[in-house]
Amino acid sequence: MASVLQGLFDLTGRVAVVTGGSRGIGLQIAGALGEYGASLALVARKQNDLDSAVERLSAAGCDAAAFAADLGTGDAASALVDRVIARFGRIDILVNNAGTVWGAPAESHSLEGWNKVIDLNITGLFLLTQAAARGAFLKQGGGAVVNVASIEGLQGHHPDRPGTIAYNTAKGAVINMTRALAAEWGPRNIRVNALAPGYFPSKMTMATVDEHGEEMRRQTPLGKLGGETDLMGPALLLASDAGGHITGQTIVVDGGTTII
Repeated sequence: MASVLQGLFDLTGRVAVVTGGSRGIGLQIAGALGEYGASLALVARKQNDLDSAVERLSAAGCDAAAFAADLGTGDAASALVDRVIARFGRIDILVNNAGTVWGAPAESHSLEGWNKVIDLNITGLFLLTQAAARGAFLKQGGGAVVNVASIEGLQGHHPDRPGTIAYNTAKGAVINMTRALAAEWGPRNIRVNALAPGYFPSKMTMATVDEHGEEMRRQTPLGKLGGETDLMGPALLLASDAGGHITGQTIVVDGGTTII
């Protein structure tokens, strides 16, 4: 007989869209949701990376499919939702993980870099969330959104590291967008929450971690950067019925970096 907790975390029969799902944090979260029964729609720009991720998840027993899309473009969101529903029949969970960064001092930050970060990290995220709500959540009577923000959206940037003013601005906006959508859509049974990771070694953070990794570890109470399983539990909580009374919240997963 299944326990109450097993039932709360069980995602069998649900469909999860994970953007930026071909590697790093997105793939980690997808693995957690797939292990607990969700069918996975992985989204990224590069088909080869997606195919490798699908192969890896399928080998682990997950039901996964690849959807190549550039979410920084205007009509990509609604088209993606249509494709996922055509393949799986529904969408129950949306993990907004796709993002980009642009490193430059604030005084010389280019408009091109600013627009690139804002278009994907804020506008693209909103348009896909809106499209998922219109195309699936509101029709089905509910859904769960997990936005991947960052501790960079909660604090200033360390002056000894490359400036990321557009990224910090965008992630701060994601955190407040999470609250606003949760408040508006709560009465319609759509939960919207966020994760704010600290530094996790990835392609995007590689240069900073290579140069400042030891310093970052010393400044983290747990003495380590994010690992390959550290976001699995928090993401599963927010995506499943185990987090059914949680909405509008941001869970910080940073080893304690932001408490000192």
